[in-house]
Amino acid sequence: QVQLVESGGGVVQAGGSLRLSCKASGSISNNERMAWYRQAPGKPRELVAHIAEGSTTYYSRSVRGRFTISRDYTNNTIDLQMDSLKSEDTALYFCYALTWRDYWGQGIQVTVSS
Repeated sequence: QVQLVESGGGVVQAGGSLRLSCKASGSISNNERMAWYRQAPGKPRELVAHIAEGSTTYYSRSVRGRFTISRDYTNNTIDLQMDSLKSEDTALYFCYALTWRDYWGQGIQVTVSS
């Protein structure tokens, strides 16, 4: 069983930065995929970034160059550094892990004020 707990959300002005962190408890292998998703009001959940085997990363086009995903394999955490935030980044952000099944965190709100 895996539990994912997000932290670090909040309210920030446009152009500012926030860092999200997700602590995973339970068994996640280093080669198993972890990711951040987000969901804005009235919109479907979308992939923001993921990190997989060999620290391979992927970013959605909307955040590429502004967000950075990283993973601490010792402490079983993933972080999302978000810079140059825009109002359209406002959403509920979810931590995700794929082992033999999907696991989701409870979500954390990020609000970017213009």
